[in-house]
Amino acid sequence: MAGSEVAPLRVSAFPAPGKQHGGAPPRLAGRARDVLVFAAGVAAAVLALLGSASVLGAPGSRLVAFPVPGPEDGPRTFYDDPELSYDAVDGRRLTGWDAKRAEWLRSRGLGRRPAPERVVMVSGSQPEPCPGDAGDHLMLRFLKNKLDYCRLHGIKLLYNRDFLQPAMTSYWAKIPIVRAAMLAHPEAEWVWWVDSDAVFTDMDFSLPLATKYAGRNFVAYGWPDKIERKSWLGINNGVFLLRNCQWSLDLLDEWARMGPAFPEHGQWAKVVLSSLADKGNSTWFDDQSALVYLLLYNWERLGKKAFIETDYFLMAYWLDVVDRLDGVAARYEAVERRMPWLRRRHAEREHMRYAAARNAAVSGAVPGPAGGGYKGWRRPLITHFVGCQPCSGERNPMYSRESCDDGMRRALGFADDQVLRAYGFRHAAPLNDSVRPLPFDYPARNN
Repeated sequence: MAGSEVAPLRVSAFPAPGKQHGGAPPRLAGRARDVLVFAAGVAAAVLALLGSASVLGAPGSRLVAFPVPGPEDGPRTFYDDPELSYDAVDGRRLTGWDAKRAEWLRSRGLGRRPAPERVVMVSGSQPEPCPGDAGDHLMLRFLKNKLDYCRLHGIKLLYNRDFLQPAMTSYWAKIPIVRAAMLAHPEAEWVWWVDSDAVFTDMDFSLPLATKYAGRNFVAYGWPDKIERKSWLGINNGVFLLRNCQWSLDLLDEWARMGPAFPEHGQWAKVVLSSLADKGNSTWFDDQSALVYLLLYNWERLGKKAFIETDYFLMAYWLDVVDRLDGVAARYEAVERRMPWLRRRHAEREHMRYAAARNAAVSGAVPGPAGGGYKGWRRPLITHFVGCQPCSGERNPMYSRESCDDGMRRALGFADDQVLRAYGFRHAAPLNDSVRPLPFDYPARNN
């Protein structure tokens, strides 16, 4: 403003020569001057912060003020109940969950069920470093794979590395964290457990939650012939879906009571091991055996709400698919060579639009069901490396180290190529970790 200009403050790092002694007032010593400059900077920052805070919430402001929650802020919910416990073992049994969850949703303006239904994926690994060679590196790659799928599909991922109940370790550790996730995420309609050694090998496929699983509360992959003879291998719980409801909480509580944290664990082990096929003389009582027994021997009570998936690979056994992935990729590329609109480059946020178009295009050109299956050449949704034990390295003796290691690398690279596509790259070869840039109009110009 005219007549009121302020001379700019100039700070010199070094004093002018010959001015430290003599009649002129001495300059501040170096340290004192630095303190003064720092204090001036802090004061300016505080004034700027106060200035911006004074307009929070004002019309046209880009900043939004979030009031600090207090004891009287908003209606009381189930979270305010001192008897609520997240503990799957020592905690009090939770009842009335459907009504409590519905009231929480209404109190937060989320009463109407959104489409698509909200999903929280839960996975995890042990809290200690992996003892196996390259175990931590493989766990990182498996985690990245889940992050990629969740990002593309708008799914929240909860990755746990803690034993929430010390007695429920190893395979049993999934029960406490799945139960806690349901309570911590009442906004989610589904909780989706995925084992750490499972790889998403179809980044396009979306779960048919609203259409196929309406009215069902539990979904897992199974084999009808093994279910018929009550084999402990009839249903695999390395990947399963639970609707966030009272029925599911009751199932988790019943399942947990068969585990090592409860005194009746030993009795259940005898009953289950003697009742299920394919156990032989094994004394190993795991969470899958408990769940299979619980479902198959209580089918009249639980079966109406359970869905055993067999139409697509909600969870594919890795030996059935890894050697076919190169052929699957070749068939998908052949379809895209004939359809230029699928080759158009696009932002990653548009992935689902192109995924729908690609699925429609390959459905008539590549045999097999969407999500993969024993017949055909469609991408399997999930490839599960059961028995390879990438973290511990203590794989099942029936598998060679080479078959497990190459299989995991092949599946992870196959999935990565689907993600890297939006960034203009792909791997140089199926078992090669280096990448190469994609030419324009790929795969029509595949050079």
